[in-house]
Amino acid sequence: MTLSPSEQFSGLADHLAARRPALLLAWRRAAGADVEQTTARSLSVGQLLDHIPEILDAFELRLRSRRDGEDARAADASKKLEGVKHGLHRWQQGYRLKELISECGLLQACLFEELFLIAQAHPEYESSVLLEANRQVLALINDTICESAAQYERMQQAEAAGHVGDLRVALAGVREIERSRSKLYHQAVHDLRNDVAGVHFSALLIGQPDVAETNRAEFANLLHKGVSGLTCMLEELMDLARLEAGQDQRRINQLDAAKIIRARCDVYQAQARERGLFLTVEGADELWIEGDADKISRVLQNLLTNAVRYTEVGGVSVSWGVEKANWWLMVKDTGPGLMSKANAPLVTGLQEATASAKDSDEKSSAPGAPPSKVLPPPELPEGAAISSPHQPGEGIGLSIVKRLCELLNASLEIATSTESGTTFRVVFPMDYGESEQGT
Repeated sequence: MTLSPSEQFSGLADHLAARRPALLLAWRRAAGADVEQTTARSLSVGQLLDHIPEILDAFELRLRSRRDGEDARAADASKKLEGVKHGLHRWQQGYRLKELISECGLLQACLFEELFLIAQAHPEYESSVLLEANRQVLALINDTICESAAQYERMQQAEAAGHVGDLRVALAGVREIERSRSKLYHQAVHDLRNDVAGVHFSALLIGQPDVAETNRAEFANLLHKGVSGLTCMLEELMDLARLEAGQDQRRINQLDAAKIIRARCDVYQAQARERGLFLTVEGADELWIEGDADKISRVLQNLLTNAVRYTEVGGVSVSWGVEKANWWLMVKDTGPGLMSKANAPLVTGLQEATASAKDSDEKSSAPGAPPSKVLPPPELPEGAAISSPHQPGEGIGLSIVKRLCELLNASLEIATSTESGTTFRVVFPMDYGESEQGT
């Protein structure tokens, strides 16, 4: 009996659905064998599969559908949506763009191989049907790469836009200092009843004995704060520029992560006490891993700096532990939370990606398996919003953490709200393979 083309396409979709576990296993093995896919090795099966099963569902629906029918349009829309989610998730997991594109190419190779095996086992399938199926594979991978890479690029652009906002806030602070200084100059000139030009007094003001001490102190304090803030921001921008230019390389060695974390937290204990905050530290006495001591310390430093600086009441908790083939570091504060939506795209993107990661992890978990440890979204009272005043410099510091995570093949998760503060969870690989020892 000769099958119609639509029946043959449906048969191909059925075969691919039945072979889904084997197809995904072949793809995972290919990704594990690819020397370029370094980030994938630190992910759980659920995190690696991500939205790939949904993308394959859309592909199979496309094969079963009439070319321009409603189901075909729904399949194309689903491919686009899942591609966007995939790009967002891979960005959050610390993938490089090259890794994202490479894994899509590996999926394409696996699909071609499956179609070749089906064609050998079923000679009744017409060559035109198989040719169209292969064309649909090309369209699938092309769409997935385009949507995933575009979303990845959008998140990088959003980070850059956040940095511009931080710089605007800093410049506004400088202008405020200038206005305050001008006011103090005017008052000093009036009090001294001197006809000497204001330019001359601007050079001598802070050393004049007749200037009111309150004015002198206020001016000195404003000047100190402005210079300190701008210096810190410039240093952070320099760090970020080095990371983005690829000038900062990781150096992997055996180390005790617990020792590094405790040492960094000890540095911040005095700051926390001065602000009336607690800083608790909880984790195993030793945690031997492969990693880059300096960069792990810098990740924690940036997270602690913002947590201590912007928390007014309560304090900060730091903890760590092991999860399967990874280890995690968590920093939780009781501060006002971070802004979301349009004014803080990096934070918003990380929140959406964290929710996506948790959903993928839970979907792929076997029955009876331990619950996913990916951060859940914050529990908010009805009507509450995830929003708070933005602090200048938060975006740059967070971008540095994000770049360091990408360098270390680490995933960055976030949960934040005005009700419960902010929690960051960074998931690192336990090892990077013997080839990187001492590099």
